[in-house]
Amino acid sequence: MVKEKPNSIRIYDKDGYRRRAACICVRSEAEAEVLLVTSSRRPELWIVPGGGVEPDEEASLTATREVLEEAGVMGQLGRCLGVFENSEHMHRTEVFVMVVTQELDEWEDSKTIGRKRQWFSIEEAMSQLALHKPTQRHYLQQLRHSKHRTTSSSDPPPIISENDNDDFTSEPVMNNCTAPDDAAGEKDTTTESTPTTPPACTTTVTDDDGEPTTVADTDSLPPTSTT
Repeated sequence: MVKEKPNSIRIYDKDGYRRRAACICVRSEAEAEVLLVTSSRRPELWIVPGGGVEPDEEASLTATREVLEEAGVMGQLGRCLGVFENSEHMHRTEVFVMVVTQELDEWEDSKTIGRKRQWFSIEEAMSQLALHKPTQRHYLQQLRHSKHRTTSSSDPPPIISENDNDDFTSEPVMNNCTAPDDAAGEKDTTTESTPTTPPACTTTVTDDDGEPTTVADTDSLPPTSTT
């Protein structure tokens, strides 16, 4: 059963990428085990919990909301691992780390679509993600490499390509650019460049995998000038 959010509105950044957020849930500060949930499309396979950013919502709030809905856990939200860019499907996912402090016996998705959760070692999680969502292995790679780094809270999160460095043995590939303003917590997505027609928001069935399932609603686009 595919998870449905009939009133969901897709939010895009100034570059036309759909904004998403996800959370790497760890069992302790040792970060040796991570929590995965079953896919709503293919319940025999596992994914990292996450979903689309909603209007007027910070990415950190999206991450905590999604893990409560999809995994039924709460905890202490920690560092941001980066903004993971998927140029094929045109979305950027801001990924956070959460140390889980509470696991509910029942939660929204367990009751509505029978979603399950399970703890895995990092190595096991990498193997499970390779079966269905191989690009999400970049999240775990960055988890490993960022654990002992010290960064300023004022530094924007790096944009990390999900399409490069698929051997997962070396440092993640980071694009030579800064994070989009809205991914860094700013709500103003205007630019000084020549205005272009923004992507349409869509009201659609939304699944947990972050892939487009419908075309844009062209009725929501502003009228174009004929002068």
